[in-house]
Order: sequence, then C-alpha cells, then structure tokens
Amino acid sequence: MQRLVQPIICLLSFCLVMTAGAAVVEDYVFTNPEEQNRFIQLTTELRCPQCQNQSIADSNAGISEDLRREVYRMINEDMDDQAIIQFMQARYGDFVLYKPRLNAETFLLWFGPLLLLILALGILGLLLRKHRKTHQPGVLSTAEQVELDKIMDGKQ
Repeated sequence: MQRLVQPIICLLSFCLVMTAGAAVVEDYVFTNPEEQNRFIQLTTELRCPQCQNQSIADSNAGISEDLRREVYRMINEDMDDQAIIQFMQARYGDFVLYKPRLNAETFLLWFGPLLLLILALGILGLLLRKHRKTHQPGVLSTAEQVELDKIMDGKQ
C-alpha cells in the first residue's frame, strides 16, 4: 500500500503544477471602479477576431490579450468608449462588434428576418384565400339532391 501512495501523490502534484501554469491571469490596475466597469463592458462588447464566438474578455487567444491591453491603454489615456469602439472597428472591421451598427450595409442583417417573416405570412394568407375560394361548398343540382336523399333514406 505504501508503494502506491507515493507515486499517486507525485502524479497529483505534477498535475496540479501543470494546470496552475495554464491559467492566465492578467492584472489591470485602475484608478477608480468606473474605469474598471468601462473596461469590463468594452471587452465584453468586442468580439475576438480569431475566436469569432467569444468576446475579447472571454478569449485566451493572443490577439484578445493584445486587444485587452489596447483597451486598457486607451482607457488610461482618457479616451471615451465611442472612440475606443471606433478605433477597434476601423482596425478590425464591423466583425469586431457584437452589435453591428444600423446602416445601409447592415440593413438586411437587422431587418431581413422581419421582411422574410412578413413575406411568408403574406404568401400564406394568399394561399389560404385561394384555397377558400376554390373549396367553397356549392349548391347541388336537383338530380344530385334526389340521389343524396335516396342515400340518406337508405341509411335510416
């Protein structure tokens, strides 16, 4: 039993040491909580150009680390949020924004689904109207009425 305990402890220690090195901790010092809140808000609003589905706050990619440092630098230089976002947008394009601006280029992105829904509902309405017109109950001729009466009398 003693023989197994020592290698297991050694293996667990090795695993703990290896995982501790994998954690990246960035320490940004802010002069006030407002700057820290701005940093958190901006880094969660900006998308990582490499990861695509993560914000630069969540991503461990090298480019995200660089962008976080850049946001930190710009906040320390007293740039406002809009200027920081414009800088990132000019450098990395509209893709870096999780919420793209509403303009001529992004009109379909914002309103395309709504337009498609309206179009689909319009087509559905036309089809239902056409279906109702073609499948309305008609008036029976006298011969058809006599035949129907015979069938109904036979069942009773």
